[in-house]
Amino acid sequence: MRRPVRGRRLLAAGLVVLLALTGCGAFGPEPGPAGAGDGEQPRYGQAPAPGKDVTLQPDVVLVGGGSRTVRSVSPDGLTWRLDPRARDADRLAPGRVMFLTGRGVGRVLDLAEDGGDLVVTIGPVTLTEVIRDGTFGGDDVALDRPTVYVAGEPSWTREAAAAGGTLGRSRPLAVAPAQPPPAPGGQAGATAHGYRVQTFCCAGGVGTHFTYDDGGLRLAGTVTLTVGRPAASFHLAVGAGRVNRAELEIGGGFGIKVDFTAGIDGGQNHRRTFPVPVDIAFPIGLVAGLPLSFTVSQTLEVATAFGARRGTFRGAGEYALAGKLGFGYADGRVGSRVTEGFARRASLLDSLTGVPVGVMGLVVRHGVRFTMGISAFLFTAGIWFELITSYGATIGSALGAPYALCRGVGLGVRARFGIGYRILEPVVQVINKFLSLLSPSRAPRIPPIVASGGPSWSADVYRNQEVIPPVSICGQLPG
Repeated sequence: MRRPVRGRRLLAAGLVVLLALTGCGAFGPEPGPAGAGDGEQPRYGQAPAPGKDVTLQPDVVLVGGGSRTVRSVSPDGLTWRLDPRARDADRLAPGRVMFLTGRGVGRVLDLAEDGGDLVVTIGPVTLTEVIRDGTFGGDDVALDRPTVYVAGEPSWTREAAAAGGTLGRSRPLAVAPAQPPPAPGGQAGATAHGYRVQTFCCAGGVGTHFTYDDGGLRLAGTVTLTVGRPAASFHLAVGAGRVNRAELEIGGGFGIKVDFTAGIDGGQNHRRTFPVPVDIAFPIGLVAGLPLSFTVSQTLEVATAFGARRGTFRGAGEYALAGKLGFGYADGRVGSRVTEGFARRASLLDSLTGVPVGVMGLVVRHGVRFTMGISAFLFTAGIWFELITSYGATIGSALGAPYALCRGVGLGVRARFGIGYRILEPVVQVINKFLSLLSPSRAPRIPPIVASGGPSWSADVYRNQEVIPPVSICGQLPG
């Protein structure tokens, strides 16, 4: 009888460790004047046409021609190949900010000429590094006509060692594979860190379906932030290069949903964390002459903790969460605006089934970020709100268990919000490794980028853990 009890104690210990991972941690829109933009769905974004009530920072260079100036963009978004004859392209220099389109904004890290192209390497910027003075706003912006932008296969979708091993010192001067053109709708497929992902938005919610199969470890699942008819409101006031007021609110009624299947047959545990290389964008148009966009981006983390070399389990759950998401900032004070309304619709705990041999555990963490602002992919900057949902599940061994099969679930929801940009640290490491391999052309050195810019805050929304049956051998005392 001692061996089954020991297995249960291992399950309880494993549950504590695994479930700990679930603590996650004005002017309105207006159409641009004729000739100011590039059309309704320009490939690389709409061109700016700042109005008289907006002042940009003195080192911002407005490069003319908009999307028509762009010859290609590398999948990682770092390298832009431009027509050197474009208006004011000759004013670009390391340290200045290139403002070409709503998606083509960044700090110039280096410049080079190659094959008749001007090759510009950029890094991220915050809103106040672009805007010195201006007031912007929009109410009840319907998020119902998305456009998807797929990055392709940038270096940050691979492991750092693999990404670094393929980067040569002349890489930026090579003709990079062009990013795929944007497409209407919210669905797009991509690959990242060995996972195949399929994004979707917005009927019923925004989420990602993922699959992974290396022959010994197989994972599949779908994570969704459910929503009815989403609409957004925003307000931003910048004066003398400082944000005086920032508000972002997304309504529509939100919930969270997950389903997964996991199996191991001689494989190894792993942990992967990565941004999904797809932007789901809702172009707002010119707001006080600046081409702003409402962008939805996602991150995914999957970690396995299988105590045996063979076994399977699955689960599914759905929960109501909040009526609205957002935050407000004014005069140095900030507050979350999440109208909470948590309710269980379908229990993840009750759904757990499988044939475990030993203890099996899985954590799936899904981040959905809403940003009103400028630039693209990792460099998207503006007023942002991110909801990070962590699902942790464990199931005990079905062998030698005469009276109890232990199951446990941890659910954690955390909000992050800020003004600026934020990039996952592992991704920043990959990008900086890439940049360190480059030989600068005009810059004395190519500086590394930093993981975040601008202030940010966080707040817990919901956290809970459950174990069944409620007995001591499953890690929970009866009663």
